Amino acid sequence: MVKETKFYDLLGVAVDANETQIKKAYRKQALKYHPDKNPSAEAAEKFKELTVAYEILSDSEKRNIYDQVGEEGLSGGGAGGAGGFGGFGGFGDDIFSQFFGGGGASRPRGPQKGKDIKHEMAASLEELYKGRTAKLALNKQVLCKACEGRGGKEGSVKKCVSCNGQGMKFVTRQMGPMIQRFQVECDVCHGTGTIIDPKDRCKTCNGKKVMNERKILEVHIEPGMKDGQRIVFQGEADQAPDIIPGDVVFVISQRPHKHFERKGDNLHYLAEIDLLTAVAGGQFAVEHVSGEWLNVTIVPGEVISPGMTKVIEGKGMPVQKYGGYGNLIISFKINFPQNHFADEESLKKLEQILPPRSIPAIPKSAEVEECVLSDFDPSKHSGSQSYGRGANYDSDDEERGGAEGVQCASQ
Repeated sequence: MVKETKFYDLLGVAVDANETQIKKAYRKQALKYHPDKNPSAEAAEKFKELTVAYEILSDSEKRNIYDQVGEEGLSGGGAGGAGGFGGFGGFGDDIFSQFFGGGGASRPRGPQKGKDIKHEMAASLEELYKGRTAKLALNKQVLCKACEGRGGKEGSVKKCVSCNGQGMKFVTRQMGPMIQRFQVECDVCHGTGTIIDPKDRCKTCNGKKVMNERKILEVHIEPGMKDGQRIVFQGEADQAPDIIPGDVVFVISQRPHKHFERKGDNLHYLAEIDLLTAVAGGQFAVEHVSGEWLNVTIVPGEVISPGMTKVIEGKGMPVQKYGGYGNLIISFKINFPQNHFADEESLKKLEQILPPRSIPAIPKSAEVEECVLSDFDPSKHSGSQSYGRGANYDSDDEERGGAEGVQCASQ
């Protein structure tokens, strides 16, 4: 008959639970209330209580005292419990020193969270619009089922006395005038914190406590997800004794699209239209990332100029949290006709339709040269060559027929 059952109740185990059952119960509860998983103040307090309970019940000597005289025996107020464990209040200090790098604790304080495993998951803009499900194989480390992660027969696994089950030891070294304290792997248990007689080692894992396993994860990309967004599988990373498994994290990497650029929930598109459509109206088509085609009308009378921006509402990306869609932002590139596309008579008709030409504002007293534009040739009209000709303009240029480019004549 035990004195009290508070710690057993916290972990949700029977008073006759063995070491493996206690460890399993603690791991399950700690994963739920760990500060990395649940940042609330209530969860932090619960996590502390669970860790204290695990510390007592996982140590046979402390558990025996607790069963006989209850919590008082561990805090120094009861018979037989006063001096052996340094008081009950040290547990909280040990927890924080372990998590935040303090040097006070030398006892194991229950499982810490293992490392996360991160993978990049490439996705096209079409997949981010429609959504996608992919099955991905993951090779991970799991606790050996044969020995339940002990590494040997139940009762045969002993705590390493050299490091007190920590797997690590502190060593002190003098470096010049300073004395520094380092943490190193225990040379007796090789970092495991336990000692197992070779004859008692688990034949399945050879005492390693873990095995390799292949697991298939079904990854769901929801419509509207963004580049850099994370898909998290909690607790699916490598398992190890006394460690809360980390998470498997898939980070979305959006592939570049040849026609669309995504900015937030909006899509940006450059439409190429001819000059007639730009000035007289018409239609152009857009193949959307949804798979449908958009037939877009420019109303006659509305003039589209190069670089102008228009919008089609509701044709952007899905908005993941709030529903609805972003917008499709369209800018324009105007394709002008080739040289000499019309005869002189047609051009005169065009003059009658278009707004009148602007007249150059040249002062009456200014000296004026008449110039004609030529096609630009980089091999002939580079900056350095033009500079050289301008700086040394003399009769040599006249003998060569003058520089090509803009040809001018004084009036």
